[in-house]
Amino acid sequence: MKKISVLIADDHTLVRDGIRSLLALVANIEVVGEARNGKEAVEKTRDLAPDVVLMDLAMPVMTGLDATRRIRREFPRTRVLALTQYDDSEYVIPVIEAGARGFVSKMAAFSELTSAIQAVYNGDSYLSPSAAAALVEECQEKTGSEGGKDPYQQLTEREREVLKLVVEGHTTRQIADALVISPKTVEWHKTSLMNKLNIHNKTDLIKFAIRKAIITV
Repeated sequence: MKKISVLIADDHTLVRDGIRSLLALVANIEVVGEARNGKEAVEKTRDLAPDVVLMDLAMPVMTGLDATRRIRREFPRTRVLALTQYDDSEYVIPVIEAGARGFVSKMAAFSELTSAIQAVYNGDSYLSPSAAAALVEECQEKTGSEGGKDPYQQLTEREREVLKLVVEGHTTRQIADALVISPKTVEWHKTSLMNKLNIHNKTDLIKFAIRKAIITV
């Protein structure tokens, strides 16, 4: 029986060790490698050609979102399954658009994770119940607000806070300290808000902030 080869990409050693130990109990799944960041995930995918990559989203060097895009583009036979603590639509939608075949919360039961691995390996998609509910809610909100919604209104309160601090010139560490969150979480919010605004460089972000009177010059 062919085993499903899995690469675990997560910047926390304890998380990788725990997942590896649990998957060792599953007869038809084999962990073939680990990666500590998105860049390593891409490199290990190139070297090991795993069937499935379990991808954390908030990682250093290269985010899981960017790594997912690279893997989808360069190694289309490898399926990406996002495994993260975030499960609302602002995280689910970007990673699915980036090419992930599934999305599982780290709060899920182990049986759900193995089912998700099996599903994406077989060419199906998998969304954890909480992620699916978030997508349904997002679709309903869009349906109920036809007519050119202002992209700024799509930002969460935290994303607006991060946006203001970014365009004011604060560093990721300064923003993390000010909001009492981790630098990784700051980077994730930056990526999410820029995707929502369809703005991908700081200069245009500042111009947008000036137009919206978020900052003044």
